[in-house]
Amino acid sequence: MHKSVLNPSSVFNSLQYGFSQAVEVSGGRRLLLSGQVGVDEHERTVAPGLREQTDKAFDNIEAILREAGGDLSHVVVMRIYIAEAARDEQEQVTQVLLERFPANPPASSWLIVSGLSLPQWLIEVEVEAMLP
Repeated sequence: MHKSVLNPSSVFNSLQYGFSQAVEVSGGRRLLLSGQVGVDEHERTVAPGLREQTDKAFDNIEAILREAGGDLSHVVVMRIYIAEAARDEQEQVTQVLLERFPANPPASSWLIVSGLSLPQWLIEVEVEAMLP
C-alpha cells in the first residue's frame, strides 16, 4: 500500500489543526469503521469532557484497527461530529489529532451537529483506513 498526503501552499494550513487537505492511496485493503464515541467496552461514557471522550474514541479506533492488522498510520480520512454543546472546545480535538497523527495526518471533515445518539456524548469519529 502506498499513501501520500497533499497540502498545497495555495490552500490554508490544515496541518496546524491535525489533518491534511488530501490523501492519495493505492493498493491495500479498504477498512471503513463505524463512528466511535467516548465509551468503554461496557458502553459507559468515560467522562463528561470533550478531551476525554475524544481520547477514548481514538483508543477505540486504534483497537479496531489493531484487530484488522493496522494502526492509526493507515487512516486516510476522518469525519468528526462534534455536538453543539462542545462547539467552543474544538481546540481539544485539535490537540488529540496533533498527538495521534504527528506526521502525515489523514484528510478530515468536521461537522457541528445538534446532538449525538445520547445526550452526554460530545463527539463521534468515523474513519476510513487503507491496510496493507
